Amino acid sequence: MCSICVFTSKTIPAEKLKACFDRTVSRGPDMTRFEEIPCGYLGFHRLAIMGLDERGMQPFHLGKDAVVCNGELYGFRPLRERLLTKYDLKSQSDCEILLPLYHEYGVEMFKTLDAEFALILWDGQKQQLIAARDPIGIRPLYYGRLADGGWAFASEPKNLLGLCDTILPFPPGHYWVDGQFIQYADPAYVGYFTMKEEEEVCPKLRRLLMDGVEKRLDADAPVGFLLSGGLDSSLVCAIAQRMLDKPIRTFAIGMDVDAIDLKYARMVADYIGSDHTEVIISEKDVLEALPTVVELLGTWDITTIRASIGMYLVCKWIHEHTDVRVLLTGEISDELFGYKYTDFAPDAAAFQEEAEKRIRELHVYDVLRADRCISVNGLEARVPFGDLKFVRYAMSIDPELKMNRHNMGKFLIRKAFADDHILPDEILWRQKAAFSDAVGHSMVNDLKALAERTYSDSEFKERAAGYAYRPPFTKESLLCPVQLWRQWSVIILCFHLHTSSPETTKQALNKCLLRGYLYIRILTVRVEPPSPRS
Repeated sequence: MCSICVFTSKTIPAEKLKACFDRTVSRGPDMTRFEEIPCGYLGFHRLAIMGLDERGMQPFHLGKDAVVCNGELYGFRPLRERLLTKYDLKSQSDCEILLPLYHEYGVEMFKTLDAEFALILWDGQKQQLIAARDPIGIRPLYYGRLADGGWAFASEPKNLLGLCDTILPFPPGHYWVDGQFIQYADPAYVGYFTMKEEEEVCPKLRRLLMDGVEKRLDADAPVGFLLSGGLDSSLVCAIAQRMLDKPIRTFAIGMDVDAIDLKYARMVADYIGSDHTEVIISEKDVLEALPTVVELLGTWDITTIRASIGMYLVCKWIHEHTDVRVLLTGEISDELFGYKYTDFAPDAAAFQEEAEKRIRELHVYDVLRADRCISVNGLEARVPFGDLKFVRYAMSIDPELKMNRHNMGKFLIRKAFADDHILPDEILWRQKAAFSDAVGHSMVNDLKALAERTYSDSEFKERAAGYAYRPPFTKESLLCPVQLWRQWSVIILCFHLHTSSPETTKQALNKCLLRGYLYIRILTVRVEPPSPRS
């Protein structure tokens, strides 16, 4: 991952803006640029993945225009060759083709990109700033207004803390120009369903997922794979191994006591012949990581935190002990083909409605969680199940086929690869386990035990009563907001709002909690809270 920003202000000292931008240098530890443009300042922290030398450093310039992009443009090489007949491209970076594409197609280019990206573009001819984000929101982007009325865009909310009163997530599938958002894509929307049977659907799912994996293997930096032993990551690893002529590097993590998934990950690794590493963690590792994980996630949600500790620690180990800089993961399959709870959908229409909701909210849940855990360790995530062609086709399948009609979740994707024998049947037809459970039940028990040691029953009751919004309901859930207080000089509260002009009073904020769309409100607080009620 990289980190990008723009501040359209010349009244705020550049040193202050640069200091805010440097809060996310871990996303791009290889090189930094923070340069002045006519409307303000443009910044880029680089994690070198394509075109590794200095010529691949951003911002890229073409005439009076400039661009920074945190992203990967898949299948860019044929495009680059075509553009070379007209433009002088100096690097092997995929993102260098963005300005030539903009010169050719303008903002219509966003519809054509096969990419995971967040970008900020300065059009020097029109004296116009443009920002855009990929259709799913795999790459993060946030925005807010500065005190002097200028605009600010950045990869993480922490870049904007202390500069903007209100910080909002940039909506996926949109571009922004002249203060307006224009939607250019919505992969969750289905105009009409593909009314075909399993025998026709499964081969196309197979081909599209294989294409999604193959295009994500193109990198100038070393590539690795997270392997949990579950269906999704195992399929990604098995497909990649079939495509490459040397063993891929796979990584699994588990507790030193009861790591459920390590044996399944090892089974997959042995079957496909990967170069496999097991990262073993202890209670001490988990508890020491807790404050960091809560801080980087910016949430008190215990389910998210539990699921993130293992991912954070395995990525930390990879960064510290290997040269791997790109990781392929198995995220987004659940959103497309169903969780365990969607087995209880009353009908196909309800199943499809829930799938559309999950896809549209990915950028604030699993995709965001994975981004934070991976990027803070100077690594890049690539998500084959998030390939746009794959997502659009999966969403268009008759939802009757995606419902659990065979007493087996994700039946279609399992059947799609059943005849290839690229995985042992024990893996291909294995039921899903939650990542936090798969790392080891003892991890959850360790967190609960810490909470029990930290709070007596009476202390928990007293402290929990001090939270007006979403009061902690267990001692473990009380640990997490306290970690936020201790780690940050601000608290980020993730709420839901449906309004184009957010009100800023606490009374209005309380009303907004009852509505339906993501809203982030920044409340300035002291680092050490005097009490939960403050």
